[in-house]
Amino acid sequence: MKIIADFHIHSRFARATSKEMNLSNLDLWAKKKGISVMGTGDFTHPMWFKELKEQLEPVEEGLYKLKPSFAKATEGKARFVFSSEISCIYSKGGKVRKIHLILIVPSLSAVEKINTQLGWIGNLRSDGRPILGIDAKEVAKIVLEADPSSLVVPAHMWTPWFSVFGSKSGFNSMEECFDEYTKYIYAGETGLSSDPAMNWRLSALDNITLLSNSDSHSLEKIGREVNVFDTELSYPAIREAIKTKDPKKFLYTVEFFPEEGKYHYDGHRLCNVSLSPEESKKQKNICLVCKRPLTIGVLNRVAELADRPAFDKSSAGKPEGAIPFKSMIPLQEIIADALHRGVGTKQGKAEYEKLISRIGTEFAVLLDAKAEELKEATLPEIAEGILRVRERKVRIEPGYDGEYGKIKIFKEHEERSTVSQKTLF
Repeated sequence: MKIIADFHIHSRFARATSKEMNLSNLDLWAKKKGISVMGTGDFTHPMWFKELKEQLEPVEEGLYKLKPSFAKATEGKARFVFSSEISCIYSKGGKVRKIHLILIVPSLSAVEKINTQLGWIGNLRSDGRPILGIDAKEVAKIVLEADPSSLVVPAHMWTPWFSVFGSKSGFNSMEECFDEYTKYIYAGETGLSSDPAMNWRLSALDNITLLSNSDSHSLEKIGREVNVFDTELSYPAIREAIKTKDPKKFLYTVEFFPEEGKYHYDGHRLCNVSLSPEESKKQKNICLVCKRPLTIGVLNRVAELADRPAFDKSSAGKPEGAIPFKSMIPLQEIIADALHRGVGTKQGKAEYEKLISRIGTEFAVLLDAKAEELKEATLPEIAEGILRVRERKVRIEPGYDGEYGKIKIFKEHEERSTVSQKTLF
């Protein structure tokens, strides 16, 4: 069966996260989006773990669902898998390392073992994504001893400050980070500022599977990146598809356009300086305004470690065995651009709800609905926007140094003329 999975989110117990991020709301929004399997996020936090134990019940092997008494008109259809993100800050090789890891674990008992051991190292109550002074390989050791079928996944592998390859605090290879545990690292997360085509440039990553997740801090943003499988609905089946990179079982990932991510280009946000890698090189990676070192972004860092030329974004010519991908923009962003309104306006939300109620789910709208079906279900400019995104006909001002990129589907005169005509008639 087709399974859409988002393994990396955060609960309301993580910093800068919506208070609406509770299990019943996640279950409801998974239905709206068309997500089959959701990571719980933050299982290390004692209060959140208490809610997970109280509100979830086991169903298929390694998966859980919301108990009927907690479901909101969804019948608890979404499946949950225990997941959490850990921030490891430690010294290795004479440098301070800051690495984020995603842990995906198939049982309550294994989570309890992990939480007990990590609780000896640091304060798990401080944040849904705890900061621990522990080597990344030691986390892998703890997690795999709790349950060997668990997955340890380097999070957003290329972001400058907190990742395995980050320009500010990372390593130049998986082996440098995980040592003898590298052989148990079956997957890595691309992050919002890179896509698979960028990762294909590094042949050392051919042996791992590229996952894409939302890292969402709010309900609307769950599923902004996902993984699409064709397997039976169970943790072992999904894990096997990830581990083996079987293209018949792991169909594709859905990605942000990486330019829209917060760390695609180099720059300084406070100085309003954004530079391509070529421009940064000319400036010797020094900011034009404050004369301090630039924050080197993902595109530049990938090029630094790459041993292959850039790949076509259509997945053409991809390395043997690589899982293909589709670039997409969240539906609410497409609607906002089409209507020339901000994301989250009353009109935009109304159009969103109307469209998904007619077609089924957000992913059915974005990926599957035919052009005629879209045109019958929504305003013509929204239908046109969805079709343009599928064809990669977008314009993006790349993000840099913590600033999201600005993406446009329509030219200014197109937006205003179509919306004004609709309003008039």
